[in-house]
Amino acid sequence: MLLLDRLDRRGVNGLVEPPVEVLELAGRGVDVDAGLGRRDVRALAGLCRLCAHLADTSGVNAGTPRPTPRAPLTLDGLEEAAGPHWQVRLHPAAESTNALAAAAPERGLVVVADHQTAGRGRLGREWVTPAGAALTLSAVVDPVLDDEWWPLVPLVAGYAVARAVGGSLKWPNDVLVSDPAGLGPPGKVCGILVERVMPSDGRALAVIGIGINVDQAAEELPAHEATSLVLAARAVDRTQLFGHVLHALRQSLEALAAGPAAYVGHLRRRCVTLGRDVRADLPDGSVLQGRAVDLDDHGRLLVETGEGTVAVAAGDVVHVRPTQ
Repeated sequence: MLLLDRLDRRGVNGLVEPPVEVLELAGRGVDVDAGLGRRDVRALAGLCRLCAHLADTSGVNAGTPRPTPRAPLTLDGLEEAAGPHWQVRLHPAAESTNALAAAAPERGLVVVADHQTAGRGRLGREWVTPAGAALTLSAVVDPVLDDEWWPLVPLVAGYAVARAVGGSLKWPNDVLVSDPAGLGPPGKVCGILVERVMPSDGRALAVIGIGINVDQAAEELPAHEATSLVLAARAVDRTQLFGHVLHALRQSLEALAAGPAAYVGHLRRRCVTLGRDVRADLPDGSVLQGRAVDLDDHGRLLVETGEGTVAVAAGDVVHVRPTQ
């Protein structure tokens, strides 16, 4: 029997030596575990490969703890990654990048906090991360849209980040990435908060707040359904990720302005909520249950219930696992 006893409860930082490939052992006739089927063996093999990958990408050798503090962001690096279309302001620490951006909004402004200490998510939720472990930014944009199409902006922001990290979209704009070992459902790696502000010139701008879990270990995550890019075997440099996100965001907003209704097709293809049984906690306190069947042209989630189809414009949506 092969026991995964090389990992302690602190996660990958407790890895003492490279794990053994389970499938290789089974292929040589070694008794891995009489109670395991081939699917189980493959799952264990995937987990072992993930542990080895994380050890390589996070500098873990023979139980060496993660270096602290993590490398800070630099203004020069961020400006180079952002390109000429954005004006970057970097704060070593800030309570909320959205609050800073909304206080003096200018089109093309991007406020970045190396450490955000009192971030806000949708529905008033708190979003706080360890110093240097996340990418937290707020971009001020002019969506160039009539008011009726503004509800699409939060969805398109989520779509842009999902493209940048190779993830999927949970309606309205939670970005998910898959468990590389295939042992669980996709985890939330990014949250987005979009706020509409009105500068003195009277033209509405959108402040798009983005928080991406980049380098957190499992014990540093705020909730059991959360994950990070490094845990998803997608180790990435925060500065490079910053550039990828801004490029995807600018490209997506330009395409949205060119044809809002047509752009919803891109959202449909990336949204993993469609086709799922869901529970939606609505702003008025009511709860809606049914199957998410589509998005309408304005990005509302169409939920099919026993009494008809309901268009959900806002709410907290949970994917409900089918009854076994």
